[in-house]
Amino acid sequence: MKFLSNKAPVVILCATAILAGCSKKPVRPSPDSTVMGQGSGLAPEVVPTTDAGSGLEGRGPNFDPSGQLRGAVEPVYFDFDSFNIRKSEQAKFKAAKDYLDKNAGVRVLLEGHCDWRGTSEYNLGLGDRRANGAKKYLVTLGVSADKIDTLSKGSEDSKKNAPDSDMAKDRRVEFVIVKQ
Repeated sequence: MKFLSNKAPVVILCATAILAGCSKKPVRPSPDSTVMGQGSGLAPEVVPTTDAGSGLEGRGPNFDPSGQLRGAVEPVYFDFDSFNIRKSEQAKFKAAKDYLDKNAGVRVLLEGHCDWRGTSEYNLGLGDRRANGAKKYLVTLGVSADKIDTLSKGSEDSKKNAPDSDMAKDRRVEFVIVKQ
């Protein structure tokens, strides 16, 4: 009997812990009974506004919610560890100038990118030199410097230990069109 009296508090404690962990889960309301449910008269999808003064008017379907458009002008690619603009890439700058001339209400953000090789600090610096070199080239073509912003992304978006073909795509300046 002495054996059971010493173990009784432990058995009671274990039984209490087991029973406490088995409480019922709360009952969730059905989707039909919520504010956005059927019969509420509210549409569950979000409808974008184009009301005057909302900041969203006039945006085309290609602009993302922050007012940026990627892909309107092809990226400019660079050789390894270089920020010199290749002759084969110069036509892309002319295409960017033409796009900016035809679309007066936009600016361009030049994002400088690098492949994964090198330190983060070095790649940020190289991405900056690439973006600013691209800006200088656009200015020589006649684009106003106050319509151009630069940003170095360094190797932030690069593929680590990628094959040479992928690394060549990481060494670039992207033209991001931004609504004013």
